[in-house]
Amino acid sequence: MKRVSTPVVVAGLCFALVLLGAASLMVGRVWVPLEAWSSADPRWVIILELRIPRTLLAIVVGGALGMSGAALQGYTRNPLADPGVLGVSSMAALGAVISLYFGFYAPVLGGAPWLMPLCAMAGALIGVLVLIGLTGQASGTVTFVLAGVVLNIVAGAGVALALNLAPNPWAVNEIVNWLMGSLTDRSFADLQMSAPFVALGLALLLLTGRALDALTLGETGARSLGISLSRIRVLLALGVGLAAGASVAVTGVIGFVGLVTPHLLRPFLGPRPAGLLLPSALGGAVIVLAGDILVRLIPSAAEVRLGVAMAALGGPFFLGLLLVQRRRLS
Repeated sequence: MKRVSTPVVVAGLCFALVLLGAASLMVGRVWVPLEAWSSADPRWVIILELRIPRTLLAIVVGGALGMSGAALQGYTRNPLADPGVLGVSSMAALGAVISLYFGFYAPVLGGAPWLMPLCAMAGALIGVLVLIGLTGQASGTVTFVLAGVVLNIVAGAGVALALNLAPNPWAVNEIVNWLMGSLTDRSFADLQMSAPFVALGLALLLLTGRALDALTLGETGARSLGISLSRIRVLLALGVGLAAGASVAVTGVIGFVGLVTPHLLRPFLGPRPAGLLLPSALGGAVIVLAGDILVRLIPSAAEVRLGVAMAALGGPFFLGLLLVQRRRLS
């Protein structure tokens, strides 16, 4: 496929975001056409209180997951790397579930709202550090997938234990609904709680661009260019931990965005990791926003959870990638 310049791709993604953002403000159980976009119309309250924070949060979360996936794939030189596949999102979910289980996040129980994203980011950070520790110098597909399986199993066991020992049915229902991932009924408070951490995480990931390009030559080649691998590991762990953790804290687990987005953009932009970071953030925002609009359009008694829809779309994509990798290795 013919390569396209980065400014053109970025401009196209920004244009898609504007169109999808406008559609997101209109689409839902109650349709709000353009002529109702006025404070004089009673439907304006729906846009102001529900649709605007939901749309902005979809962009923030999609951007976080998209760039996190691109950074992990660049660092590991592995096309299957992704916060969800490698267990980082699951570890973030475990951290958030712990806060849900003990009521750390609930002001009515004496908790503080910021403790939930803090626990989720701590879980994601631990997940990245454990992943790097398990894989060490290796960059093979099997090694990273197996390390991700280990993290997913550990996190899944922790979540299952929390469900099994939940003190009341309300806690079980709260944890299960949150784990499925959704942007339903999110508010400006959720946006204010997650956006600063996501922005800081993305800024740290952008700092890794030059090092990710150097790592395409291997670790020895990167060191010869003056790249500090320990510094990059710290930046990557903090960046992915903050971005993915803050996203999981407010929406639950939304998988496969970080896996799919870089693969969709590589044919247009090429394989250079640094060149994929910013476009992947925009592309992830486009995917999550489009997915959120889609789940609102599906006719059903209750709105389909975004995490469920993304898993249904991303699962076959992941299987296809595994088959392609198998053919290349055979």
